[in-house]
Amino acid sequence: MTESTADLYDRLGEALQSLPLQLRSFGGRAAFSGPVRTVRCFEDNVVLKSVLETPGDGAVLVVDGGGSLDRALMGDMIAGLAVRNGWAGVVIHGAIRDSADIARLPLGVKALGTNPRKSTKEGVGEIDVEVAFGGVVFRPGARLVADEDGILVER
Repeated sequence: MTESTADLYDRLGEALQSLPLQLRSFGGRAAFSGPVRTVRCFEDNVVLKSVLETPGDGAVLVVDGGGSLDRALMGDMIAGLAVRNGWAGVVIHGAIRDSADIARLPLGVKALGTNPRKSTKEGVGEIDVEVAFGGVVFRPGARLVADEDGILVER
C-alpha cells in the first residue's frame, strides 16, 4: 500500500466510507489493504478461526463482534494462522488478547481493545455476510484500506 488513507480520501471522496470508530492498531503492520471477507460472531471465535485457517490471498477479515469487550475474539495463535495463510489484516469490532505477541506479527490488526478472557467455543456465527458497525457497511469483496489515520471501505 503506497497511498495513505488521507490521500485516497482526497482523491475519491464520497466513493469511500470512512470508519469513525477509533479502533486501536495492534498488529505489526500499521498499514494494510485488501478485499473484505466478513464474520459475524458474538464472544465466540470458532467461526473466525475456521475462516483464518483458509487461504487469505491478501484479504482483510472484518469481524463484527457486536462491540463486546467481555471476551477476546482473537489471540496470538489465531493471528499466527492469519499470517501463515496469507491474510493482510483483521479488523475486529470487539477485543483481542496476546497484544504484545500480535504486535510482532506481520499482520494488520485493528480492534476496540483487549481482554485476556478467551472466547466461548459454541461455533455460532456467520461467514461472508454484510456486516455494519460505526455507520459503515462492510460487504464481502469490497476493498478496504487501513493505516494510522483510519479505515476506508468502498461503497
